[in-house]
Amino acid sequence: MISTMVGLSHVARQLHKTVVQKISRFTDRAFSEKYLLFTNLGISFTLSGVGDVIEQQYEIFRGTLKEWDKLRTRKMAISGVTVGIMCHYYYALLDKRLPGRSISVLVKKVFIDQVICSPLCISVFLVTVAYLEGSTMKQFIEDLKRKGWRLYCADWVVWPPAQFINFYFIAPKYRVLYDSTISLGYDIYTSYVNHDKDAEDEEES
Repeated sequence: MISTMVGLSHVARQLHKTVVQKISRFTDRAFSEKYLLFTNLGISFTLSGVGDVIEQQYEIFRGTLKEWDKLRTRKMAISGVTVGIMCHYYYALLDKRLPGRSISVLVKKVFIDQVICSPLCISVFLVTVAYLEGSTMKQFIEDLKRKGWRLYCADWVVWPPAQFINFYFIAPKYRVLYDSTISLGYDIYTSYVNHDKDAEDEEES
């Protein structure tokens, strides 16, 4: 009995070791320079879609939405890809131009992130959604004025402290992963703002 337990324990340890090694090899490859862009796009696509699914489930719970709109989730996920492409190259450029983790470098990075990157990300998101929905230029400009401002105000609450952590503690190759993970909550709000019919009705009345 004891020998059997010892044998099972040894098998379990070996199995655990094998699984950990495989995960480690997969992670190293996924976040290698060769595959990092594809990994970042996959992460952005997935979490943007998940954020919309969570928001839709909340709307269904509140009774403001009858059922899951799969097309809407697909559009939000695709918008995650376009924003993900921009973030991938933006972080690479920012880290190259402003290397290090000194306070002055951190302040510069966070300032640039809020003043330049955030408006660009919001604009890219709204452009993508407008294209997928077949919106006219007039509709896009109205959405940019109304939704863009709400998103940018929320951005100032979430991202400055989050980016201080990102630029100080997180390795460059994991920046988009960290960004996308924090973005999950923000993506829920993004989906809410983009599909907020009450706000649209108030402005039209």
